[in-house]
Amino acid sequence: MRAVESALERYAETDRTLVRVLDGAGGFAAEYTYRQITRAARALSEELAPLVTAAGRTGVLCGNTAEFVVADLALLAARATEVPVPLAFTREQAASLLEEAEVCVVDSLGAARLAEWGREGVLPPGCRVVEVSLDALGAAAEPYAVPAADENWICKIIHTSGTTSRPKGVRIRSGGIGALIDSLHAAMPADAFARYLSVVPFSLLIEQVTGLYLVLLDGGCVTLLPPDAPLVGTSGSAVEATLPHLVTARTSAVVATPALVTALAEAARRAKEAGGDVNQALFGTDRAPLICCGGAPVHPDTLRELDGFGIPVYEGYGLSENSSVVSWNTPGARRIGTVGRPLRHVSVRLSEEGEVLVSSPSLFDGYTRPDPSACAVVDGWLHTGDLATIDEDGYLRITGRKKNVIITAAGRNVAPEWVEAQYARLPFVRAAAVVGNDLPALNGLFVIDPAIDRQEAEREIAAFGAEHLSQVERVEVVHLLSADDEAYRRLFTVTGRPVRTAIAESLLSHQPR
Repeated sequence: MRAVESALERYAETDRTLVRVLDGAGGFAAEYTYRQITRAARALSEELAPLVTAAGRTGVLCGNTAEFVVADLALLAARATEVPVPLAFTREQAASLLEEAEVCVVDSLGAARLAEWGREGVLPPGCRVVEVSLDALGAAAEPYAVPAADENWICKIIHTSGTTSRPKGVRIRSGGIGALIDSLHAAMPADAFARYLSVVPFSLLIEQVTGLYLVLLDGGCVTLLPPDAPLVGTSGSAVEATLPHLVTARTSAVVATPALVTALAEAARRAKEAGGDVNQALFGTDRAPLICCGGAPVHPDTLRELDGFGIPVYEGYGLSENSSVVSWNTPGARRIGTVGRPLRHVSVRLSEEGEVLVSSPSLFDGYTRPDPSACAVVDGWLHTGDLATIDEDGYLRITGRKKNVIITAAGRNVAPEWVEAQYARLPFVRAAAVVGNDLPALNGLFVIDPAIDRQEAEREIAAFGAEHLSQVERVEVVHLLSADDEAYRRLFTVTGRPVRTAIAESLLSHQPR
């Protein structure tokens, strides 16, 4: 992470704004400079140093707050292994990530969540809890300092789903994430991350990369949602609530989920029909920010429609096992329907079955526990489990997940990702997932806008399937889940990916309805 450390040396003692916090009323509740944040990080790193051994792990249980930024930079300075834990996790999921933690750093949101779970049910015996408060650390007088880099240091353990409710931990090397950051920064427009809006949890590695490290490389500022605002991916209703914040932040870049991209298309239509300037209505600026999207496919028609409004969306592909990004469309190299070309430090090829194989210096250092869903590295090539094609210009097109292909009772093969992307075009559908192995027809779970009538939703889903999908691909058994239902957190990841095992169990037991 040498580029990040160089940026910190360059900007740490400046009065540039590093963090802004929205107040929810069209303004900002707080602003913090590089000097304030980095000096607070120095003070926290010194507090943590005697509590963490060289091989120890430090849990970070924080919301998207200035305190998370302080904690992340403090652990970088302390050369401690950071284990970010999503606040949306269940007690069991959090406990599985923190089972070897020596220290757990919390902000006020994290402290409240830990109290809900019960400290004794989440943290191992002897684990110290350190509550970080920017106000308490604000008087820190010592400048930030970064020790000499160790490229093989395990700087993070990032969660990724497994076949059980206990997530796998992905071991990320400092040199690996450094190579990824250098490559990604080179692919993006100059100063694209000067004003970044963070709308998904910092516990995701991609959000740490884009919302913190690329911001630092540009000497930029990250804008955070109001503390009580739901983050995109943690609630089905968070997407609509996020749209007004795009206007207030006047952001230059944002990483969006497919659901947020779909909502932007709907908002753009409304703005156009009202006769206003679309970009001013959606972003408060004359031109759209850099909008990057990944995690699941967005229908190409939606992307083309947004292009017509002057709002290009750049889809990408990655996985934690490669320290996040593998490929990305960029303003200089974009092809709708693909996830772009591999980053400059990444090599990609396809197996005989069409599986994506990745080789790069940013590959992970293994998992914290075995799991049948684990990706294997064979002769330096990561077997991702994703199926794809590569066109003559090197653009990667993901076609499905090797283990997700549905084989119906009639022996027909269906790629669920493609079917789900079709149904996601319905304006009231926030997310969709289909199952159908050994079943006579596909079952579908649709997360819907709470305002729509359920019977009307079922009619529109049926009509859409009849018009746009073949009989094999059409959902015949519909299950509905309101976007404000707490079950959403259990059935979909924060990036919007279906938790297929949990959904299959739920649908096949006729729950939820």
